[in-house]
Order: sequence, then structure tokens, then C-alpha cells
Amino acid sequence: MKTLLIILSFMTATTAMAQNKKATTVRKTFSRETSVSIDIKADNAIIWALLTNASDYARWNSTIISIDGKIAVGETIKLKAKLDPKRTFKLKVKEMDTNKRLVWGDAMGKRVYTLTPNPDRSVTFSMDEKIGGPMFPLFAKMIPSFDSSFDQFATDLKKESETIMNSK
Repeated sequence: MKTLLIILSFMTATTAMAQNKKATTVRKTFSRETSVSIDIKADNAIIWALLTNASDYARWNSTIISIDGKIAVGETIKLKAKLDPKRTFKLKVKEMDTNKRLVWGDAMGKRVYTLTPNPDRSVTFSMDEKIGGPMFPLFAKMIPSFDSSFDQFATDLKKESETIMNSK
């Protein structure tokens, strides 16, 4: 019984830590997946509004230079990131479930934003990006790590969302 309690205690602690984890990357031969999550003390609607207003990203998000276009299903946006400022990523918005999930990507991969309400009225924001394909091993070493950029994105979103929430 004592062993079971220790295991349950560890699982509970691990679950709580997973909600505010640093970005991690899993590398495989033909793909790479980077994930981050953070708890935000703000309404889903506030976070969603920030994630879906392309023209406002550069104001609150220090990882983005610009996003041109409309974030709506079927639309293509042009994203410039500080991680690779010489490149413009053309990304198709593939999925939107208001206040819950946003997916965009290109032929190489996709990025998924998820908002999960918590019992304490906070929201767990998660961002996952998987890139890869048959040719991935040929250029994988040329793609910079996303970890610090993902951590900063999550931190910026938390700060702006909570600032807006606290100003109400």
C-alpha cells in the first residue's frame, strides 16, 4: 500500500509539472517534435484572441517579427520569426476550434496550439510542432533548436494574457 501511495504521489507531481514544463524536443530519424506548456491565469477568450490576431503578434510576442494574413481556416499566413529572420514561412491554417485548438502548417509539418481549462480557472496552453518527412535527415542539422523560442513564446503569451486579465 505504501508503494502505491508513493507511485500515486509521484504521478500527481509529474502531472502538475507537465503543465508548466520547459520546451522539450524529441528527435527521430525522419522527424523532430518540440513541445511546451504553461498555465495561464486568464480566460480562454483572452488567450484565443491573442493567438488568432495576426497583426498583433509582434507587439506581445518577442519571438515573432511579423505575421501577415488572416488566421482563419483555409487561409495562408506569412510568418517571419526571429529564429530565422531571412525566411518567410507560408503556413496554411488547417484547423480552428474556438477557444480550444488552432493548427497551422506546411508540407514539412504542423504546429498545434491547445487551450485546456483547469478547475482553478486557469488555462493550460500547449504548443507542439512536428516537422519531418522522407527528406528530413538531409537537412535536419541545419534547422536550429526551437526550445528557447518555444519557452519564450509561452512566457510572452502568459504575460500578455495575465496583464489583460488583470486590467479588467
